[in-house]
Amino acid sequence: MDQNGLKLAAAAAALQYIEDDTIIGVGTGSTVNFFIAELLKVKHRIKAAVSSSEASSKLLLAGGVEVMELNDAGTLSLYVDGADEVTANLAMIKGGGAALTREKIVAAASKIFICIADESKLVQVLGTFPLPVEVIPMARSFVARELVKLGGHPEWRVREIDGVMKPVVTDNGNWILDVHGLKITDPVAVETIINQITGVLTNGLFARRGANILLLATSDGVKTIV
Repeated sequence: MDQNGLKLAAAAAALQYIEDDTIIGVGTGSTVNFFIAELLKVKHRIKAAVSSSEASSKLLLAGGVEVMELNDAGTLSLYVDGADEVTANLAMIKGGGAALTREKIVAAASKIFICIADESKLVQVLGTFPLPVEVIPMARSFVARELVKLGGHPEWRVREIDGVMKPVVTDNGNWILDVHGLKITDPVAVETIINQITGVLTNGLFARRGANILLLATSDGVKTIV
């Protein structure tokens, strides 16, 4: 099975955790896109969704799912999202799609967090995937210097638009620093330390609030890790 097939398998497995007539949280990314496609097939089962990004909101709305603001939804029964890296202890690096802050907020507001991923995302130690850090624009250089002190090599995330390299702007209007070179053996401590740097909105370590369940798609089927 190719990687897309694995992503689809993990996404489909998450449907069994949905409770009827509830409001669920929906994350962001390529694996979540498969989940949204599967969710649309059973959209009559849920009241509405709270989305962690404008991109996911567009897909949900286009499929006929009501998208609510978290402020109006209250505590969510379930949050489904992917990961860029995840350990067997269910700590994760997220934010490759630049939606880390909203993802972290929706995860915190949910009773159960289900991570859906293919087997390539499972690692023993986090940090091979660069750690995203969302920063207030005026603090970019300061935060970068502080991250260097922690042993990281931050790079300002940019992309080409009309032939010109421009900073990636999050849905919150901020910038992203991708921190290379970290070997994160204590993700809770590193998450806390980075979040305390002035100018950081949040970072892509999901360890203080990790996943409750990992649905890991492998060549031998979808494995459930709790």
